Amino acid sequence: MAQEEDGSLSEVRARVGASHGITDLAHKLHFYDRWARDYDQDVATLQYRAPRLAVDCLTQALPGPPHAALILDVACGTGLVAAELQARGFLQLHGVDGSPGMLEQARARGLYQQLSLCTLGQEPLPSPEGTFDAVLMVGALSDGQVPCSAIPELLRVTKPGGLVCLTTRTNPSNLRYKEELEATLDRLEQAREWERLVAWPVDRWELATSKLEVVPGTSDSDGFISGIVYLYRKQEVAEVEGVRPSAQPPAGL
Repeated sequence: MAQEEDGSLSEVRARVGASHGITDLAHKLHFYDRWARDYDQDVATLQYRAPRLAVDCLTQALPGPPHAALILDVACGTGLVAAELQARGFLQLHGVDGSPGMLEQARARGLYQQLSLCTLGQEPLPSPEGTFDAVLMVGALSDGQVPCSAIPELLRVTKPGGLVCLTTRTNPSNLRYKEELEATLDRLEQAREWERLVAWPVDRWELATSKLEVVPGTSDSDGFISGIVYLYRKQEVAEVEGVRPSAQPPAGL
C-alpha cells in the first residue's frame, strides 16, 4: 500500500509540477480542461490549503452576516473556494473561470448562483462596477495564468468598502511573479484605490512538487512550499477621517 501511495503522490507531483511550468495561457487552459476531472483529488493529495486559508481570512474581516454578502470567485476552478464559503454560511456565490472543463466541475457542485466563462487578462469580468461585497482569486496568480495587469479589474467590480482576497505561491519558481504582483498591489495602495488589511505568509501551503521547491528546514519527502494570503479593502467613495486599526493576521490561525 505504501508503494502505491508513493507512486500516486509521485504522479500527482509530476502533474501539478507540469501545470506550474506552463507559461502560455492557451496551453495552460487546455491543460486545465484535461485535468478538471482529477483536479480535486490531486490537490487533496498535495494537501493544498489555499482555499481554506483564504476563506478563513475573508470571513474574519467581512462585516455583516455571511448569507447577505454577494461574493465573486475569480478563476473558480472546480469550486473548492465555494465549498469553503458555503461551509461558513456564504450563499450568494458567483464564479468565473477560463476553462470550460473546470466550470463543468464547478457547476456539478451546485453551489454557485451564476457561473461564467471569462479569461481574466484578455477580457473584462462580466459584471458591472461595484457589484460584489467581496472578490476572491485563489491559486491563479502565477506565470501563464492571470497577469498582474488584471488586478484593477477585480477592484472595479468590488463595492466601495468591499474586500479583495488574493493568494499566490512564494516558492522559488514563482518569486519573480510575486515581486511583480506586490509592485502592482503597492501601486494601487499608493493611489489610494485600496488599503492592505492582511499580508499573511504561510509555510505549509501545499506539498512541494520537487526538491528545489521545498521550504528550507523541511525534508525532501514531505516538504511543503510556501504561499501568502493578501486581503485588501477597497476605499470608500469618501473616506471618513480618522485612524483605522492596524491590520493583523487572522486570529488563531
